[in-house]
Amino acid sequence: MTAFKTTARRGPARRASSGIVLIEALVGILIFALGVLGIVGLQAAMVKAQSSSKYRGDAAYLASGILGAMWSDDIANNLAKYTTAGCAAYAPCNDWKNKVAEALPGGSTAITVDAANNVTVTVGWTVPDEGTHSYSTSGSLQP
Repeated sequence: MTAFKTTARRGPARRASSGIVLIEALVGILIFALGVLGIVGLQAAMVKAQSSSKYRGDAAYLASGILGAMWSDDIANNLAKYTTAGCAAYAPCNDWKNKVAEALPGGSTAITVDAANNVTVTVGWTVPDEGTHSYSTSGSLQP
């Protein structure tokens, strides 16, 4: 009986496949890293959109608030005190103006009243890297 001797094959086929697992691992890590970077970018975009939405909502709330304050005040005697020029000297208007400055970044206000008691309230704010935004509302207040 003859004994067969088996030998391990170490030819060119084995050398060509060495290191493939390392390359697969590196490609997997690269794909995972790109996914994480995408999620971080998406989160940054969501925070920016949420902040922008909050500022618009705050501006609308503040503009409506001053119109309500004007409406409940003595319109015949105090309406002219709410204009941009007279606002600093009239406590309710000045408090509102300070509230706008605190609530919005770079908050600014403008109130105009025409002869027919039509009121236009404009609230502005400035966000870095986005520029200047404004919200304007108007109403007619009759004594």
